[in-house]
Amino acid sequence: MTLPRLYAIVDTTVAARQGWQPSALARAYLAGGARLLQVRGGDVSSAGLLALCDAIVQDGHASGATIIVNDRADIALLSGADGVHVGQDDLPIRAARRLLGKGALVGISTHTPEQIDGALLEPVSYIAVGPVFTTRTKATGETEVGLELVRRAATQAGGRPVVAIGGITLARAAAVIEAGASTVAVIADLLAGGPPEARVRAYVAALGE
Repeated sequence: MTLPRLYAIVDTTVAARQGWQPSALARAYLAGGARLLQVRGGDVSSAGLLALCDAIVQDGHASGATIIVNDRADIALLSGADGVHVGQDDLPIRAARRLLGKGALVGISTHTPEQIDGALLEPVSYIAVGPVFTTRTKATGETEVGLELVRRAATQAGGRPVVAIGGITLARAAAVIEAGASTVAVIADLLAGGPPEARVRAYVAALGE
């Protein structure tokens, strides 16, 4: 399978910090050309997250975009999202796959060679590797893994997409793709250079989409 090279993450905490409503921010990303979005709402109630995902899924699908929900396979199912992204301590991949079905996208975060090896034994759609660079967006407790782990994952992935995440900026994105990543996931930097719609357009142009 092939994923768009830009994976725009709508993080409710980051959006609020920058004065954005998450649904409006998602629309800006879609208007800029993002066609793969993740909704991350760790600070939102289940009811609030479902309402948010309902809105973003509707807008995203109208634009031909793929929408992923972070952590919450139940919210992904209820909102009609295209899949879920899980962490190492979240719902097991096989359980998420049972809930969402064979056609859903199920991605997982990895931070070490051993986690990459384990993920490749599971029915995952893509493997996320990171944090590639130091990031302050999310306190994961993980240290910077660098481009070398991205290269290792790309070599072993067997055709499954590798998503690089963590500290990725417009200036660094092309190098991350050159290291073997299929896709770069970006949160804070999409809000770092003026209007988000224009920033997304700059990423899309830089990544050759």
